[in-house]
Amino acid sequence: MNMTNYKSKLFLGCGLLSGLWLNSQSLYAQTLSFQDAEKQLLQSSYSSQAYQSLEQASKLEAEAVKGLGLPRVDLNVRAYAFRNELDIPLGALKNNLEQSLTNGLNNKIDEFNLAANIANPLKEGLQQPIHDGVGLIPDTSKVVLEDQVIRPTVSMMMPLYTGGLTHSAKEIANLQVGRSQLSNQQQQDTQRFELIQSYFNVQLQKQLHAAAVFNLNAMQQHYRNALKMEQQGFISKGQRMQFEVARNNAERSQQNMQTNLNASLFQLNNLLQQSSITELSTPLFVNQTEPQALNQLLKTFSQNSALIQKMQLDTQLAQANVKAQQAAKKPNVFAFGEYSLDQNQNWIVGVAARYNLFSGIDKNKNIQAAELKRYATELLTSRTQQEIENLIYKSYSEALSAQQSHALLEQNLKAAQENLRIQELSFKEDIGTATQVIDAQNMLSGLRAETALNAYKYVMSLATLLQSHGSITEFPNYIQHTNTHYIR
Repeated sequence: MNMTNYKSKLFLGCGLLSGLWLNSQSLYAQTLSFQDAEKQLLQSSYSSQAYQSLEQASKLEAEAVKGLGLPRVDLNVRAYAFRNELDIPLGALKNNLEQSLTNGLNNKIDEFNLAANIANPLKEGLQQPIHDGVGLIPDTSKVVLEDQVIRPTVSMMMPLYTGGLTHSAKEIANLQVGRSQLSNQQQQDTQRFELIQSYFNVQLQKQLHAAAVFNLNAMQQHYRNALKMEQQGFISKGQRMQFEVARNNAERSQQNMQTNLNASLFQLNNLLQQSSITELSTPLFVNQTEPQALNQLLKTFSQNSALIQKMQLDTQLAQANVKAQQAAKKPNVFAFGEYSLDQNQNWIVGVAARYNLFSGIDKNKNIQAAELKRYATELLTSRTQQEIENLIYKSYSEALSAQQSHALLEQNLKAAQENLRIQELSFKEDIGTATQVIDAQNMLSGLRAETALNAYKYVMSLATLLQSHGSITEFPNYIQHTNTHYIR
């Protein structure tokens, strides 16, 4: 067997391996599309359930304060027993009694019209017995009061004026509902971005692994044929060892790619709370048309971004807090009433006002602090808008760059395929070297890997652009664009 026949078999084997590599791409079962993965994630993820619960909690809290400002009615029951000992002074009572008895007897004596020599001695003689008799009464008397009472009452209190505190409380509760809704939307957008990153990273690793497997098989076939040719004396040991080193490097690269693929699959399964997802049906892609106009994206992101809208609500919440702090300085006016449900049927109604003079808290400083917080939220919102503008510009530029690179990579792939064919023919005709063939093979494999990497770069740039703009929900539409190149 001549050298030409060996080389022909060598490259016939490489051609067959190339066909097997292309066919292997169609063997991936279409088990989970990106749209299905997105639906599954948003329905069952822990984050989605948590934020939905928080949103519902905010709605319930807002409903709970709708009745603020209405009368408060309470049913009260007091059951108590008491005993009270009192020492009542009787001195004044004794003096009044003695004076009253004395005056009464004197008036009676005067009614008899007795002579003065008789009436006066009689009056004087009675004074002492009266004094002595009254003196028998103690100066104090101990009184013990005891009772057991069960007293049910109905009480009512209705705020008439709170300085705006009631309105502020309702406003804050309603704003919190809107904020919770935006937080839920924001976390859903974040999860969509995480899914894009994880899902298409698996597709990237599959492409890199397939390229590595293809390269390994090609190098293995090169090595086998080179070994036979060395044994027949057609090539030197050094040439054979070149193929052996290339094969070993290809095997090491394939092992690394397999490790990366396994890690990416684990991450995706963990994100979706699954354990058996291995095949994905939505490939990497590059749209051939540009995204929306950059100027339009920069103009409209404030109306679309859940983050910006939430920060704007934070400013409104801060303003409502300023009003609440101002209301705390104002008086409160309320009506009240109480009706006894026992046999006595006692009741009371009235209007009361309360104005705090001192509580140990400087309310003016609280107002100043609330105003500073509101001002800070405005500044932070403006700063966040600047950062989003930068991110939109950067991701837009990177997406365009990836599109341009894809077109060039397609040209380079065609050139690399042709170069490999030429190097194979040159080697077969004894005018080329093993190194040239190996380099051509590695270049083709590297370009295939680079094409996949560039497609992943485009996908992530597009996802970043849409998320920054607040329109990441439109990402599946880009997958379905007519003018789109898929990396399979």
